[in-house]
This record gives sequence, structure tokens and C-alpha cells, in this order.
Amino acid sequence: MNTIEALMGSVDSPLIVVTTSAEGERAGCLVGFHSQASIDPEHYCFWLSKANHTYRVALRSERFAVHFPTTGDSELARFFGSRSGSETDKFAGLDFTVTEDGVPLLADLPNRLIVERITMLDDGGDHVCLTARVLATETKGGFASLRPSQLGDLSPGHSAEERAIRP
Repeated sequence: MNTIEALMGSVDSPLIVVTTSAEGERAGCLVGFHSQASIDPEHYCFWLSKANHTYRVALRSERFAVHFPTTGDSELARFFGSRSGSETDKFAGLDFTVTEDGVPLLADLPNRLIVERITMLDDGGDHVCLTARVLATETKGGFASLRPSQLGDLSPGHSAEERAIRP
């Protein structure tokens, strides 16, 4: 394990599940890189892996849901983190609603932000940063966030080497 992996493992930042859709195609993935980016106006950033099906859909999307899984949501988070949306419909069999913009909202993850893309930044790494304007916040109250250390070993649906540089 290199130094940054050891340091970030100690930080153990919360995980999120990002969902979106474009042209009738739904997508969602587990995300480890994210943060509030502005207080006024309210902005939120998250980074999507270029290897991920959700990234390819996000290139055509304007609206997203940022879901905050709790410690009791590890199986759902593992599901979104270990399967590729290009090979399976991640929403089949799940309880979800769809916003008027087509964004899937997962019923089992009620703590969420609804956001609108402002920009995407590609700095040449294996992830792109999506900066978004917060349109709505939904919560069931205080909760304990799910963290990477609570999932143990998780094999992603795609490796970083599979990233789509120019889809």
C-alpha cells in the first residue's frame, strides 16, 4: 500500500451512490470522492471513474441524485460498487421513483441531494470532477454514514485501466 492509500484509509470518508439518466438510459454507481464545494450558492462535487458506465451516461446528463447510504445500507452500496451498468440493469428489482427529469431516486437511500451539473473537469486522471448546483435536499434526519472500511474488500465493476478517455 502506498502512502496516499494508507492516509486515505485512515480518513475513511463517507461513500455516496450517484444516479442519473440520459436519453432513457439509467445509471448509478458507488462513489468515494465527493465534497460540498460552496455554501452560497450551494454546490456539491463528485468524481466519477472514467471506466464507469455512469461516467458515459453522465456526459449526456444534466441532473443527478447524490444518495448518502447509512451503515445499514452496505449490501446496496456493494451492489452499486461491484457491478457494471454496461452489463446489468442495476435498477431491476429495486424500489425507486423517477424525477420529472428522469433521475432515479432510490427508495432505500432517502438521504439525498438532487443536483444540476454546472461543469465537468477532466484533469487527465482516471476520474472526472462534476461540479453541481444543489436543487433540493431530502433527508430522514441524522444518520451514520457508510464508509469504505465497513465494506471490506470490494472489487469494482471496472478497473481503472478500462477507463474511457474519449467515449
